[in-house]
Amino acid sequence: MRKARSISLSIMVALVLGCTSLGLFVYRQSRRPLKIMGAVTVQDADSRKQLPIAGVEITASNSLGDVVTKSDSSGFFILKLRKTLRKADGVKLRFRHPDYLPLDIEETADGKLYVARLVLRAKDAPDRPTVAVGNVRVRYSIKAMRTMNIGSAVKTFEVDNIGNVPCMDKAPCSPDGKWKAAIGSLSLDAGVGNEFRNARVSCIAGPCPFTRIESDDMSKDSQKITASARNWSYTATFLVEAEVIHSMQSQIDHQSYPAIFGLALNFTLPTDAEGVSLEADMAGETIIFPLGPDLLLSWATCHARTNQDQTIVYRCELKPGYKFQ
Repeated sequence: MRKARSISLSIMVALVLGCTSLGLFVYRQSRRPLKIMGAVTVQDADSRKQLPIAGVEITASNSLGDVVTKSDSSGFFILKLRKTLRKADGVKLRFRHPDYLPLDIEETADGKLYVARLVLRAKDAPDRPTVAVGNVRVRYSIKAMRTMNIGSAVKTFEVDNIGNVPCMDKAPCSPDGKWKAAIGSLSLDAGVGNEFRNARVSCIAGPCPFTRIESDDMSKDSQKITASARNWSYTATFLVEAEVIHSMQSQIDHQSYPAIFGLALNFTLPTDAEGVSLEADMAGETIIFPLGPDLLLSWATCHARTNQDQTIVYRCELKPGYKFQ
């Protein structure tokens, strides 16, 4: 009987603790700040022209007050609402940008992703004629190691010897150990920062059939090389040749074409791209427009953002008075 009471008491304690933990979890969840995340794009039937809009002021209004933020270069925004706001409570979202019509949305903070599409304001026709921008190219450079051939080395050396002299076990000898031999060598230095490539040595005069090249490192690219040869007959002459190369880091120019949809052009560049500029045909002339760190163009407004792989996405929208040809 006493054992049964003990078991019942343990079950009751476990139930009380479980209910208390569940209550604390629900209370903490209800006290966590709610977030509204979304993106702002251009309203267009063609999905390729639904470009992200940066700098849109987004206001979330509810009974507890207002929360304000702005969209970034990718159109992304996030609003952190008051802790006491419940998911079922209504929230009014207001989107404002000087170049687009205002947009108001009635929503609930239920954790879904919001996509707001803004309509471009109708603008008065410019006083000056519309300028056509055509054949747009993206120019940039990337640093890379470049190897250049800066010359060549041509040298000869002789290995003096007297033929038909028995070796008598006094090195150096011929490969079969029968005749007295001599070994000669030649060392070359390409200079600091340079290397020899495709080095080779050959016997070109004298009793070449009775000679042998001793060097075994001529195939390696290095600043210094040594050619040596064995001769077990009369004097022979050897020729050493090699190309001289120099490796250095230099700028390599690249060119690509952007993707153009509607009034905007888009392109992506490697993270180490430098000297980014746009080349375009305008008024019958080909003009290069450097972007610079502030991404300033006389005929377009540009934005850039970095992807997760560190590549950089550029978007340039035409200003009034310009059109793509």
